[in-house]
Amino acid sequence: MNIQLDTIIFYVKDIQLIRNFYVENFNLKVTEEDHIWILMNAGAVNIGLHKIGDQYLNKITAGYQFDNNTKLVFEVDTDIETARNELLSNGIRMREIKTFENYNFWLCDGVDPEGNVFQLKCKK
Repeated sequence: MNIQLDTIIFYVKDIQLIRNFYVENFNLKVTEEDHIWILMNAGAVNIGLHKIGDQYLNKITAGYQFDNNTKLVFEVDTDIETARNELLSNGIRMREIKTFENYNFWLCDGVDPEGNVFQLKCKK
């Protein structure tokens, strides 16, 4: 059996807000879209956005940030500081740049409008 990861799905409150965030800041291409589902191509893997069902939406308070253990990692083809500064200038919350001993990449985490963590990754 040959298995390949095809899609990562996030359940989101505001599907258009999150769609626009990833399309505008990461140049992802939308390949499917309707009022509860959006599929974006992110290279070797797709990112799906599924609107949270109405029966759950009324339980979410305004300003709520989701807490999950998933992180999207985007490898960038520019230096990490330039990429980080571009996202900061767009009002995106970004953490400091970091690396690890004997690791050939620079890393920088950020957060999308609903609290999903993403990471920029750049070769040293």
